[in-house]
Amino acid sequence: MFYSVTGKVVAIEESFAAIQCGGIAFRCMTTLNTLSKIGKTGEEVTLYTYLNVREDAMELFGFYTQQELQCFKQLISVSGVGPKAALAILSQLSPDQLALCVASGDVKSITKAQGVGPKLAQRVVLELKDKLSKSIASESLAADSVFASPTASGNCSEAIEALVMLGYSRSEAAGAINKLDRNLPVEELIRLALKSLI
Repeated sequence: MFYSVTGKVVAIEESFAAIQCGGIAFRCMTTLNTLSKIGKTGEEVTLYTYLNVREDAMELFGFYTQQELQCFKQLISVSGVGPKAALAILSQLSPDQLALCVASGDVKSITKAQGVGPKLAQRVVLELKDKLSKSIASESLAADSVFASPTASGNCSEAIEALVMLGYSRSEAAGAINKLDRNLPVEELIRLALKSLI
């Protein structure tokens, strides 16, 4: 429903920022990473938003980057992960770090987020990896010949999917990964590709 909110920051609290647009202040629940980039009250900012509708409440979530919003949507699609847990994970880990954790199966780093136990962290890694592998399997050869190239196999395909999860297009991700040594570990492929994409 809402794509983004642009306006003056009128309040910043521990878990949200209030952004005034057209005389209305929108309370955007957000992460510590976004709060650290917003600045001070009175400054203008744009937050990319997600509206969560429940039976008893409507909550607006705002993020400084589209990559962070994309990661939030991926996280809440995991069974057992609600918006609060997703915010906690993204307050502890940046989208880049989360992609590395999922790609490498690093459950321990995810459990550092407040209220996230080992079982939930394992589910995050497992389900997001499953989603990445399913999207690889469902990708047709005709749709993206770059992705279907021989270099995009094994570690390369996992790295490409992690970059797509961060908000890059499949062709951008495949182009960056295809320039690298396909024998590198997934984490290294992602790290080097992000350097070339930024």
